[in-house]
Amino acid sequence: MSSDTTFIPLSVPCLGGREREYLTSCVDDNWVSSVGPFVRRFEGAFAQHVGASHAIACASGTAALHLAMLAAGVEPGDLILVSSLTFIASVNAIRHAGADPVLVDCHPGSWQMDMDRVSRFLMEECDTREGTCRHRQSGRRVAGIVPVHILGHGADLPALLAIAARHHLVVVEDAAEALGVRIAGRHAGTFGRLGCFSFNGNKTITTGAGGMVVTDDRTLADRVRHLSEQAKLPGSEYVHDAVGYNYRMSNLHAAVGLAQLEQLTGHLAAKRAIADRYASAFAGRAGIGWIRPTEGVDPAWWLFTLTIDPAITGLTARQVMAHLKEQGIESRPLWQPIHLSPAHTGALFLGGEVAERLYDQALSLPSSVGLSATDQDRVIETITELLMSNQRRSNHA
Repeated sequence: MSSDTTFIPLSVPCLGGREREYLTSCVDDNWVSSVGPFVRRFEGAFAQHVGASHAIACASGTAALHLAMLAAGVEPGDLILVSSLTFIASVNAIRHAGADPVLVDCHPGSWQMDMDRVSRFLMEECDTREGTCRHRQSGRRVAGIVPVHILGHGADLPALLAIAARHHLVVVEDAAEALGVRIAGRHAGTFGRLGCFSFNGNKTITTGAGGMVVTDDRTLADRVRHLSEQAKLPGSEYVHDAVGYNYRMSNLHAAVGLAQLEQLTGHLAAKRAIADRYASAFAGRAGIGWIRPTEGVDPAWWLFTLTIDPAITGLTARQVMAHLKEQGIESRPLWQPIHLSPAHTGALFLGGEVAERLYDQALSLPSSVGLSATDQDRVIETITELLMSNQRRSNHA
């Protein structure tokens, strides 16, 4: 990488709206903690945007997932079905609630949770009667299912909801990467009893650090908010009726979030345009593929992610990533599948090798909202030239 070459990051915030104005208002009014008008404004605007009745802002997406597990009635010893191909927070939240994950492989086309494997597990290895589903071998309750909508795409929720209803499972959606995704016309995160979003710095909109729980159930919303506020009872006395958590979002973070939400339409359009350009550039190239949307899903394309088949291209995804790094371009592999993670050794795993193949072959490319056409061309040309150069070497070998 030459000294005059501009570094191209993977995904960085685009702070082009009223963020400075709103933050200045927080400072001028001295509302900087979890008490302040921007928290409620952000919650209200977010709920309206996704079509949920209630939204509760949290300190992180992980905090949102943990609170959702507790509010949904997940208890110690329960089993919860969850995607194996996911960022580890999806599964950590299950452990935080005292439950254990049943890890599910992904569909080879959509990369989302494989519903056929879920159905077979529940039909063949579990008993459902009297409103409860139990794992036959262990006798433990299978209490819920957590579909993770990865990379700005969506799981097959119509199929999942039918399975969940048949086996009396509570559905908590991990929509951390799915802001803007619509499934059968509805926003991802609004199908389950609760849905969770993330506003980390690399997401389509950011609060710097933060998350959100959404639900149509007021009782659940009140429970989430209560637990996020240390389970303190109303009034001036410090009386707490449960073990709660300091999971609240600050007014400062919410101010940034509200300004970002006001720009969401433009951010989503930019993400989709980036995906279209990548797809057009790599269409028909042997050994190169990418995620295919589930039927009925309108994706948001949070991170455009290629698969690179070494048997055809002669290159591994890690080799391409290393070359991009040398050229000043950031990329990243997918997460280690949770069934391979030392942090969750021994968890039940339903599946074959799809998640492992994607872990080996997938590579996420620069997808920042502010990515210029010139920089995207540089990414495309760098990968294309590497593939062609390697092919020429192979032909001459």
